[in-house]
Amino acid sequence: MNDPRPSGLSDEQLLRYSRHVLLDEIGVEGQDRLLRAHALIVGAGGLGSPVALFLGSAGVGTITIVDDDVVDLTNLQRQIAHNLARIGQPKVDSAAEAIVSINPAVTVVPVRERVGAERLDALVALADVVVDCSDNYATRQAVNAACVARGRPLVSGAAIGFDGQVSVYDRRPAHAGSSAAPQGRIDPPCYACVFPPNAVFEEARCATMGVLAPLVGIIGSMQAAEALKMLAGVGSSLAGRLQMLDARSMEWTEVRVRRDPDCPVCGDAARRRTG
Repeated sequence: MNDPRPSGLSDEQLLRYSRHVLLDEIGVEGQDRLLRAHALIVGAGGLGSPVALFLGSAGVGTITIVDDDVVDLTNLQRQIAHNLARIGQPKVDSAAEAIVSINPAVTVVPVRERVGAERLDALVALADVVVDCSDNYATRQAVNAACVARGRPLVSGAAIGFDGQVSVYDRRPAHAGSSAAPQGRIDPPCYACVFPPNAVFEEARCATMGVLAPLVGIIGSMQAAEALKMLAGVGSSLAGRLQMLDARSMEWTEVRVRRDPDCPVCGDAARRRTG
């Protein structure tokens, strides 16, 4: 978060973000951290829409959004960053327009491409937090690998049908004195520890399986909350915990997840290769 601006908020910023400033856990200092932060959002669809809108409205200074798709009529049932007037427009441009209409002070960097490993690595290196809102397994694995390599926290979410899940994968060592540092985590897992890259399964997508419209809003809002907490230095994250929602009964289940020492991305052998 290297920003040449002096610390402190202007009168206009104090008014705009007053409901954050009023929170003892955030205050002026936490809001200033948000203003200086850079978030990378991968995917501008159902999950990416609420994430982008909440991070933008909360004042995250720079938001990079990556997606290669265009807005389609079928998206509008759940992808709340887009509208009828922007059908056929690149989703990253549509999302950027939606963010700026709420908060013109935010810098939005739209990246309309299906990023490969090298490009993804460069984008992750610039970010303070990465929010994975993609809709396919290969992209999730690529995002995770880049986050592990660059030491960036990853907020991951998924939603299909009536089922959603959210977690944080943060391979950084807990920093002393940070209220957002996960407590009691000596060696936390990465995404690949929990969902192995070589797993074989039939991938489900909204286009063929459908999805309950508010479900992506619930999961995306939680992703935004986790990202904002880490950027502002508030509380503890979902690192080491995977939360799953069955929206049919609106019942949450939480499981503890651990690092796999044989993980091909962050495991002992992988660390020896890169170390």
